[in-house]
Amino acid sequence: MIWISLLVVIALGAAAFLGGRVVARRRFAGVRSHSRPGQFGAYALIWVAVPALAVLILGGVFAAPLERQLTAAGTPANVAALEPFRREAFFADAHRLGRGEPALQIWEQPLAEQLPVEARRMVRVERTLQWGGAAAALLAAVMGGLFAFSQIRPNVRARNRVEGWVWGALFICSAVAVLTTVGIIASLAFDAFRFFQHVPPIDFLFGTQWSPQIAIRADQVGSSGAFGAVPLFVGTLLIMAIAMFVAGPIGLLSAIYLSEYAGRTARAVIKPVLEILAGVPTVVYGFFAALTVGPALRVFFNEIGLFLIGGPLDGLGQYLALVQNQMALTAGAVMGIMLIPFVSSLSDDILNAVPQSLRDGSFAMGATKSETVKRVLLPAALPGIAGALLLAVSRAIGETMIVTMAAGLAANLTFNPLDTVTTVTVQIVTLLTGDQEFNSAKTLSAFGLGLTLFLVTLMLNVIAHRIVQTYREQYD
Repeated sequence: MIWISLLVVIALGAAAFLGGRVVARRRFAGVRSHSRPGQFGAYALIWVAVPALAVLILGGVFAAPLERQLTAAGTPANVAALEPFRREAFFADAHRLGRGEPALQIWEQPLAEQLPVEARRMVRVERTLQWGGAAAALLAAVMGGLFAFSQIRPNVRARNRVEGWVWGALFICSAVAVLTTVGIIASLAFDAFRFFQHVPPIDFLFGTQWSPQIAIRADQVGSSGAFGAVPLFVGTLLIMAIAMFVAGPIGLLSAIYLSEYAGRTARAVIKPVLEILAGVPTVVYGFFAALTVGPALRVFFNEIGLFLIGGPLDGLGQYLALVQNQMALTAGAVMGIMLIPFVSSLSDDILNAVPQSLRDGSFAMGATKSETVKRVLLPAALPGIAGALLLAVSRAIGETMIVTMAAGLAANLTFNPLDTVTTVTVQIVTLLTGDQEFNSAKTLSAFGLGLTLFLVTLMLNVIAHRIVQTYREQYD
């Protein structure tokens, strides 16, 4: 029903646009008017479509609660006397039966006899609400159309009114984006404040032990939790650094090759193939890291370790011989492969945007192509390249799936890329998975981590923006 109503509203809007334009042309024949007929048609379209869509949206929001209220109002006494869980199950089964699906054979008499009766009643209520909403939307469209057509006069500023509607729509879109950001920050700040009431911020930010536990009993072993987030921060930065060590040079050099050295045929083949990496789901990268890259690196380091055992580097050999699949190096390397197209594509577009006159001037001074790239193009494209690298850093910080599958969940405070580590985002997902109690420090610690990650990312963005502004060079 909702799709039929939308199609009817679209048809009425199109008819209002055409009708408003035709009426304006007829009324203004030989008369000078402020706005053109097409603008009066757009004005009629707005007054037909917007009220009808508003009614449909309100109906979609309030239809379900209203249906529950109407259904509960006519509930038989024996159904109303059921426990809340059984009553909801009875209504759900009746709704299922009303849609033509088989009912669950779990009800005894007289509930089994009342089930089809309630199903038919729920269907009537649902259809009444649907047809009522459609009729209300049609009535709103008709009233809006009558008002719009009554305003088709030569002195009416239809163009200004249409622009006012467009301005309002753009303002609402901007306000939604701003309010969404404010809502995210407010929700993080509120629950993070509740967390910091349980755990002091100093212990959270500078503690070196992460073991979020809650006590079920007073004598429970290990009931005292440790909420020091330094191991998570170190693990996040370690994996991010490895990823950028892979993605930064490869992506930037690939962009330079595609922009300055590759021919048209090579560019037409290499660039689309390179950008395919951006469309691969992160879970596939996780599979690749866990099943291919991790075992390959483990075999590589184990072979080196076995070779060193018994020699002067016996301790290092024994350590390398015990390296496992899950390590920071595996997650960082695969994440770097994932980030290559982000750096390469953006840097390539930025290098191509540098004016050709700069290249010609450099060549005219006798510079080679490599000198032109190093001394002219890269300084000119520095702000854009810094933005591309910053985008890759943000993606690396927020990645979860690859780290979960390739680096593990152990919160180890280490800078060794061969050890198992975890990140802030992985711990947030772990803490909020399943049924959680949002009154415990264990669950609320996820919001503390989220707020800290948000503030750190904001600080990095501000610093990067200042660096870019400092070294920016303006070219004609």
